[in-house]
Amino acid sequence: MTETRFDALCIGNAICDVFSHVEEDFLVKESLHKGSMRLIDTDEAVRLFEKMGQTVRISGGSAGNTAAGIASLGGNPAYFGKVAEDELGDSYYHDMNGTGVYFNTPRLREWKPTARSLILITPDGERTMNTYLGACTEFTPDDVDPNVVAVSAITYMEGYLWDPEQAKKAFLKAAGIAHENGRKVAITLSDSFCVDRYRDEFLGMLEDGTLDIVFANEHELKALYQTSDLDSAIAAIREADVLTCLTLGSKGAVTFDKTNTVEVPAQKVDTVVDLTGAGDLFASGVLYGLARDYDLKRATELGCLCASRVISHVGARPERPLKAIAAENGFSV
Repeated sequence: MTETRFDALCIGNAICDVFSHVEEDFLVKESLHKGSMRLIDTDEAVRLFEKMGQTVRISGGSAGNTAAGIASLGGNPAYFGKVAEDELGDSYYHDMNGTGVYFNTPRLREWKPTARSLILITPDGERTMNTYLGACTEFTPDDVDPNVVAVSAITYMEGYLWDPEQAKKAFLKAAGIAHENGRKVAITLSDSFCVDRYRDEFLGMLEDGTLDIVFANEHELKALYQTSDLDSAIAAIREADVLTCLTLGSKGAVTFDKTNTVEVPAQKVDTVVDLTGAGDLFASGVLYGLARDYDLKRATELGCLCASRVISHVGARPERPLKAIAAENGFSV
């Protein structure tokens, strides 16, 4: 087996989060329902972006957030995701690499602009989200660099990327390369609606050995096995003999396989400000821990710590380096 270079390779929808503070009248003029989230087409994405005025841009997407969290811990993450050769694509490249994430996926040269989530923040703090998927849906098997996969301890994909057929093929290609090189393959189920769309395919990957590690919350796991009883869902996935990392909100998390179970309580948080990114950063801590040979309990504790810090402020990126926070809490990162 070749020497490991990256703790984790994260594969996902490369979406640039674009934040702008607007007045209530702006939403009225644009016929937008405050607090809503909608998918928009290319023309609307370009039109609305031009009207937003001053913006703050952050490279986002679920797996992108996870990669950035690993970098914040002092780890070495890589990322595959598709952006276009445009202004927001420039921002995404600069931001991801600037955080310490290795990101070098070939960019889309025509047809679709970079994906963006246009987030309008009114004076009351409410966020109205307008999401355009654009270039990120054009990720294909040709974008999978086998050399990066081969030197990544864990290849991790977000379930959201399962929608485009070519992206699905790209993940399966990456999974095959990972296993050929003695590496682990992980997926996050992303949300229960995603599970409902691809239940049979996700279960198939559990049964055929494509997946070694599954990240889920309780709603996603129950949706996977079509049950309202969490214990039944846990019993079912145990039989698949994969490592399952299950988040339980304020109850913490439980990590288990066929024979081992580790329960970790949630970290205390004085004020929960924004739950965005909690699951993404939990995955950052667990993936970093597993890649660095932490035991299951310690890796899960680090995941809970990372999640607790990101929900104490707005946004899915840590405000302080997670490496410093982890060291203050007794982790040798």
